[in-house]
Amino acid sequence: MDLGIKGKTALVCASSKGLGRGCAMALAAEGVNLVINARGAEALEATAEEIRAAHGVEVTAVAADITAEEGRAKVLEACGQIDILVNNAGGPPPGFWPDWEREDFIAALDANMLTPIALIKALVPGMIDRGWGRVVNITSASVRSPIAQLGLSNSARAGLTGYVAGTSRQVCGKGVIMNNLLPGSHDTDRIKALTESTRQREGITMDEAVAKRNAANPTGRIGTAEEFGATCAFMCSQYVGFMVGQNILLDGGAFNATL
Repeated sequence: MDLGIKGKTALVCASSKGLGRGCAMALAAEGVNLVINARGAEALEATAEEIRAAHGVEVTAVAADITAEEGRAKVLEACGQIDILVNNAGGPPPGFWPDWEREDFIAALDANMLTPIALIKALVPGMIDRGWGRVVNITSASVRSPIAQLGLSNSARAGLTGYVAGTSRQVCGKGVIMNNLLPGSHDTDRIKALTESTRQREGITMDEAVAKRNAANPTGRIGTAEEFGATCAFMCSQYVGFMVGQNILLDGGAFNATL
């Protein structure tokens, strides 16, 4: 299937590894030129070189903290015309509700709600002017089914979801389609860290913790960055013009619901 986005340019945030990298790879495979971003310059440039070699697209790598105002300014300065925006940032640390103070919530909101909103405000007007654009916000399955120890993430990402619900319906008539992609457990550093936390808390081996984690999913496994990236690429395609403000859950059926 030709997704119809060859020659477009995408900004993919937090894309040196994990789900962001999966999205960047999948878009590049469709002929999309990229601006990729992460805080670590070495891993970011390695990813950029790998994408260039594999897919022959233009890749601009910008090492910066996308959740900081100066980092966003650096990334936006390097962007030029952006047709596709994939918002992504690492989630806040897990914890216990009495331990979270106001400053913890402010940091979570800055990273996982206000940063994607700032990028939407910066880049969507240009998409509207050109009559075409795609925005995919990587949020979390916790938006649909809260994870107790991730209360900071639950709160911030739910706030972004509310913003997108309204904004997506205001811009879709101008050719800009905006949706959210909600990952469940995938093979990323964050899931490895949460699995390690389970191992320590329950006093079991890592193999036992992994087996327990996998058994909790109807598929008997966790997702891959490659299949996540493919879903993201489709959500950026020519075929989603009637998909507006949706929350696409990619969790292997872990969230048990009829609707």
